[in-house]
Amino acid sequence: MRIWNLALVATVAAAVAGTAAAHARLVSATPAPDSIVAAPRAVSLTFSERMVPAFSDFDLVGPDGATVAVDAAVSDDGKTLSGAPAARLAPGVWRVNWRIASSDGHRMTGSYTFTVRRG
Repeated sequence: MRIWNLALVATVAAAVAGTAAAHARLVSATPAPDSIVAAPRAVSLTFSERMVPAFSDFDLVGPDGATVAVDAAVSDDGKTLSGAPAARLAPGVWRVNWRIASSDGHRMTGSYTFTVRRG
């Protein structure tokens, strides 16, 4: 019986630790990572957890290395960050740099690229 109790406690502790250590992750994006697209009018990033709007944003770095700021907004469900660039994106490889704070206070960053095709 004692071994059963120890096994149960270990299982519960592992489950709680796994949940506590979980961080928001990017689950989908438009344009998608590594995609080749026409110049998008908006960029949308969806995460696995709710985020804190005041500490969540992204920018775009163009083929020339210049950063384009985006006025980003968080969706009503708190999981999607989206915004439109101020100007049409030029052809070439673009990098999305995102920064979020999940509702549990963890800050995360990441990036991915997509390509805007000519024409």
